[in-house]
Amino acid sequence: MRVVITGGSRGIGAAAVRRFAGRGDEVAFLYEKEHEAARAVAGETGALALCADVAAGEEVAEAFSRLPGVDVLVNCAGIAHYGTISQIGETEWDRLFAVNVKGIYHCVNAALPFFLAKQAGSIVNVSSMWGQVGASCEAAYSATKGAVIALTKALAKELGPSGIRVNAVAPGVVETDMVRAVSRDVLDGLAEEAALGRNGTPGDIARAIEYLADAPFVTGQVLGVNGGLVI
Repeated sequence: MRVVITGGSRGIGAAAVRRFAGRGDEVAFLYEKEHEAARAVAGETGALALCADVAAGEEVAEAFSRLPGVDVLVNCAGIAHYGTISQIGETEWDRLFAVNVKGIYHCVNAALPFFLAKQAGSIVNVSSMWGQVGASCEAAYSATKGAVIALTKALAKELGPSGIRVNAVAPGVVETDMVRAVSRDVLDGLAEEAALGRNGTPGDIARAIEYLADAPFVTGQVLGVNGGLVI
């Protein structure tokens, strides 16, 4: 199976690259600027690393033009912002939507010709539990991830007749670089609030992504992977 993963140089994306490559899939991943990390993941897994900003349609199109095919698209690239609504400027607000939402638009459109040619395909979008319930001091991020959920459901309806499934994972607190601005005390407190008593790992989310990528009768669903923090 040919799998394309965005944001594959670190965090959840890198864990997904390792998981799919580890089971023998042909994997390519997009990354924007973490060149050293991308080389390390590619060297470890044998995956093809393609440098592209998902917010730039022409860069995405060029990256996909180098691929022989796509069976599964995992839209994992994302950025976050921590602070009150008054602390995020318009430029940064727009950048969050450009990466987290418009990036999916670009990648889905780039993958569609491959899917439509064989009337089959699977798309897994990475949202967040904050896209489901919202988070104080993460208004912009929550808004983008809520948009990802709505986009997932709409595309499932639109693309289902063409044999293309579209689902999303909604991770909880996952120990990645994205939460490095959050204090250890806060992270530990969130872990205590979760039913399972811990925060997630990138591998936890990668396993859920793999399930949705493979599940033949599942589409339009949002799978919460949050350890019981949101039920």
